[in-house]
Amino acid sequence: MSTFLSLRRWVYLNLHDDNYRSVISTCINYFLIVLIVANVGAVILESVQPLYKTYKFWFNHFENISIVVFTIEYLLRIWSVAEQDQSRSPWAMRWQWMKSGGAIIDLLAILPAFLNFFVHIDLRVLRILRLLRLLKLTRYFVSLQILLRVIQRERGSFQAVIFILVIMIVMTASGIYIVENKAQPEAFSSIPKSMWWAVVTLTTVGYGDVTPVTTVGKFLGALITILGVGIAALPAGILASGLANELNQRNQRLELEFRQLLHQQGLNILTDQDELEKLRQRVGLPQEQMNDVIIQLIREREALHDTHSVCPHCGKGISLNKDQ
Repeated sequence: MSTFLSLRRWVYLNLHDDNYRSVISTCINYFLIVLIVANVGAVILESVQPLYKTYKFWFNHFENISIVVFTIEYLLRIWSVAEQDQSRSPWAMRWQWMKSGGAIIDLLAILPAFLNFFVHIDLRVLRILRLLRLLKLTRYFVSLQILLRVIQRERGSFQAVIFILVIMIVMTASGIYIVENKAQPEAFSSIPKSMWWAVVTLTTVGYGDVTPVTTVGKFLGALITILGVGIAALPAGILASGLANELNQRNQRLELEFRQLLHQQGLNILTDQDELEKLRQRVGLPQEQMNDVIIQLIREREALHDTHSVCPHCGKGISLNKDQ
């Protein structure tokens, strides 16, 4: 039983724990990254029919091998995630993980292939669904994780923007239908058909395939285009603000962790440069930020030294040990 639990712990550390760094976990991560990128490349190349017909055997075998690897990975993650919180039931932890975004992405990466055994799926659709494996890269890149966290945290703001956009599309389509229907009965034959023009106008794309010809229609189109600039800028502003806040919070967490480890290990910030570099890489702190932390620590020590070198009562100097 202990061997079983030790094996499960080992699998958990190498698959789930992002803070665990070993040669094996690094190799596994790089192997999965290369496999994911290779799968996306294979899907793209398979769309070239002459190339796919020539190397169909190799494409199919590579797909089968990939399905086996991704399935084993998914099952091992379900099995080992019980180690994340040993105070809870293993199956409760597994069910909680299976409902997470990363687990859903892993399932979507292999599900189309298994569905094809029971329900016939058009080959073109199956290829497109295989591109969902590209989302698995979010597990291995911090920048993508930050972006997903921002989207999740700001989902309320995005929902409000989408709601406003839907209202504007309906109102715009209705207005242009009333104004342009008689002049262009084919282009603006109904409100649903007018929604295409409303969408491309509000998003400031303006394909030009459908344009108003009446004076009132042109005035309405110009007004809608101006409003569309502001509406299109709202999601960008929300995303930019969310990214800035998330990056700031992440840097603060990394800086605090770096300070705590620095204090625990008792490193000298002036002489132990190699150890500081290893600690920086372990935490994931940028080089520039580590330099700022070191400068700040030096200033704090100098301020502390100046404070204790003068008696607060009489103002006379106090002899201090220079090695402190």
